[in-house]
Amino acid sequence: MGMARGDHPQRTPFYGVVLIVVALAAAMIANRTAPAWVQVPVYVLAVLAAMTGFVMTFRDLS
Repeated sequence: MGMARGDHPQRTPFYGVVLIVVALAAAMIANRTAPAWVQVPVYVLAVLAAMTGFVMTFRDLS
């Protein structure tokens, strides 16, 4: 069982995981549909979002 939503408002690992998933999804969609000049900025943003998500997620474990 997880903690209730309001227990640790300063800790948001859930949003970190969501950021990682959204970043991966965006990169995969761009890979399939977008032209190359769109793919590169999407990949850069996806990497930044994923890194932010990892920091948000694992900051709580330290």
